Amino acid sequence: MRTIAENLQFPEGPLVLPDGTLVLVEIRRQTLTHVDRNGRQRVIAKLGGGPNGAALGPDGAVYVCNNGGFRWRDHEGLSIPGVQADDYSGGRIERVDLDSGRAEVLYDRVGEHGLRGPNDIVFDAHGGFWFTDLGKHRHRDMDNGGIYYAKADGSSITEVVYPMNRPNGIGLSPDGKTLYVAETQNARVWAWDVTGPGALAREPFPSPNGARLIHTPDSFRMFDSLAVEANGNVCVATLMEGGISVCAPEGGLVEFVPFDDPFTTNICFGGDDMQTAYITLSGTGRLVAVDWPRPGLVLNA
Repeated sequence: MRTIAENLQFPEGPLVLPDGTLVLVEIRRQTLTHVDRNGRQRVIAKLGGGPNGAALGPDGAVYVCNNGGFRWRDHEGLSIPGVQADDYSGGRIERVDLDSGRAEVLYDRVGEHGLRGPNDIVFDAHGGFWFTDLGKHRHRDMDNGGIYYAKADGSSITEVVYPMNRPNGIGLSPDGKTLYVAETQNARVWAWDVTGPGALAREPFPSPNGARLIHTPDSFRMFDSLAVEANGNVCVATLMEGGISVCAPEGGLVEFVPFDDPFTTNICFGGDDMQTAYITLSGTGRLVAVDWPRPGLVLNA
């Protein structure tokens, strides 16, 4: 494990730029941040709220899921997100120009319903993107979550699956024909067949939301973001025990790779051979890199 950057404020959403440098969000700092090859950090944009997942779009801009903000606490050297922030600013999808740092809100609602806590995002081969809305929780109640599909130009957004219990990580299979989503508290990885841009086939009752179950652990783990390997394995950042759960696309656990932070939140792939895994250890504020045994999937952009 090689430490790329330290002293980050709950980093998530790492992505590798074409030049090999990285961009990530710092949720607690409320920024989109650039990290160069030497670990030097530069704030690209101060977004407010709670910037969460991020993806590089077909226009070269970064698209950010903003959850609107958490209330934070510190415990034994860990930064821990909690309930909805007192100054919660609403959920939204933002587009950030990497050169100027200019940010614009593309979506903050679906029809009459406001977005609550957008979390993770993946582009498809059609130039649109799927994203999850985790919802927000408060001291005595919480929101339902859902899965959405939107166009990058801000012209269309659709609610595809609702309700769900805390949907978090989202990704597509190498052929783009399967959508994967990880639920946090339930610790389940689900799959749907993709039938077109923003369209999913549904399994019959009693399958929840028409999904197929790929994996659920037999110990106390919760799931965060995910990335897909070139061979189709689904790599899910795993909370509490801290690590990466590698799941087979047909179902079952391939392996569990442990890390030393209970808030192991995100994984992405880069390098010339796509066998460098960049992982956010968010509780301790680190971005690390490891040599991965299999290449990761080259993402749509």
